[in-house]
Amino acid sequence: MYKPRVVFVHGAGSFGAAAWPKQHGMALDYDALFLRRHGYDPVAEPLETDFAADAAIVLRALADDGRGKAGGHVVAHSQGAIAAMMAGVERPDLVQSLTLVEPACLSLTAELPATAAHRALMQPLFEVRHHLSDEDFHREFVRRVFAAHTPAQATLGAPSPEDQREARRLRLQVPPWEAPLQIVPGVPTLVLTGGWEPLYEEIAGYLRETGAVHRTAPGGHRPQDSAEGNRIIRAFIADVGRQQHAEAS
Repeated sequence: MYKPRVVFVHGAGSFGAAAWPKQHGMALDYDALFLRRHGYDPVAEPLETDFAADAAIVLRALADDGRGKAGGHVVAHSQGAIAAMMAGVERPDLVQSLTLVEPACLSLTAELPATAAHRALMQPLFEVRHHLSDEDFHREFVRRVFAAHTPAQATLGAPSPEDQREARRLRLQVPPWEAPLQIVPGVPTLVLTGGWEPLYEEIAGYLRETGAVHRTAPGGHRPQDSAEGNRIIRAFIADVGRQQHAEAS
C-alpha cells in the first residue's frame, strides 16, 4: 500500500530518528524519513554549516525513489526549518506541506525587536567562535540562550566524547540570521511553538502574516515532544493530505 512520505529535519543536538522520539509511530501510516543534516554524524568530525547542502539533503529525500511518486511533507525543527524553507522555495512542487517547529528563521525577522535583541546578544559570541575552545563556546552559548529560562542548563559536567563532538558542532554552526531565506509561496505551512520565548513567537507571527497556521503546545523549545504538540503535527499533515487528495480526485 502506498504511504505518503514525511521527511523530518532536526535542529541542533540530536539528529536522525533520535531527534523525533514522539513521531516514530508515524511510520505506521507514512513513509517516514529521519534525516541527518550536513556535518551531523555519530563518528565523523563535525563540519561547518552549509545551508545549501542541508536543502539538497531535504530535496533528495523528497525525490522519486522508484515508487512512482515524488514529494512529501516536511517537518523541521529549529535550524532545520531553514533547510526546509529553502527546499520549498527551490522545489515547491515537491513540498506538499511544511511543519516548522520553533523555526530559527531569524533572517526573515531581522528588523523586528525580539530578533534584533537576540542577534545583539549572540553576534559578539559568534564573531569570536573560532578563537574559543568548543567547551567555552558551548558554555557561553547555553548561558546566553537559556539562562533566563533554565539556569541549570548553564552548568556542564565533565564532557563525554559525544558531548565534546556536540560542543564542536555547535561552535561550527553559522548564525541563523545569515541564512538566505525567502517565504515559500503556496505551500500549506504550520508553525508550532512552545510559547516560552518571544523570539520564536515573533518568527511565528511573521510567518502567520504570510499565510501560515500558528499553534502552540507545551514543551519549551521542543513542543513536538509533548502529547499536544505531537497531535497537532499529525492532525495538520493528515488534514493537508486529505485536502490534496480531494482536490486531485
